Amino acid sequence: MQIWAGLGNPGPQYAMHRHNVGFMALDVIADMHGFGPVQKKFSGWVQEGRIGNARVLLLKPATYMNESGRSIAEALRFYKLDAEALTVFHDELDLAPFKVKVRVGGGLAGHNGLRSIDKHMTQLGGAEFRRVRIGIGHPGHKDRVTGHVLGNYAKAEMDDLTDMLAAIGAEASWLAAGDDPRFMSEIALRLHG
Repeated sequence: MQIWAGLGNPGPQYAMHRHNVGFMALDVIADMHGFGPVQKKFSGWVQEGRIGNARVLLLKPATYMNESGRSIAEALRFYKLDAEALTVFHDELDLAPFKVKVRVGGGLAGHNGLRSIDKHMTQLGGAEFRRVRIGIGHPGHKDRVTGHVLGNYAKAEMDDLTDMLAAIGAEASWLAAGDDPRFMSEIALRLHG
């Protein structure tokens, strides 16, 4: 079993925020791979399914970003899994918009969702988890970060957003198989030829 957690804030007013791109990615994966119905569990919403040979639980914490780790830790404990089973999809200021990169571990880059997960992972014995970093770009000045992160995607960005999310969904089998480099290269090929 793998747990793929998407980060975001619950509620329709947040739905199109850049900060919610982790939720968006999970929704597309669930749709494209025929996942089961949404259930309330682990202080969030879950959907179960298969991608290739992997059994995957998609988890969207309903705890708000700053408490994402609580929901994720509940799910890991329930299935008796460790950090190696966890993949977190989140927005990344330090990546150009619509770039997708995967890495295990690394800094928290001021991301409150990652900070919460890191805190809870430490309580579960530590270890680094895999992250699918979805670029939202930096607004240029730190005073503008909050408004940028908590702002909606612009109309002009919708086609790029749709293409990127579709690429993540279409290439998810590489991620499920543990081939992160192939996942990244196939997405790049789809988006940039």
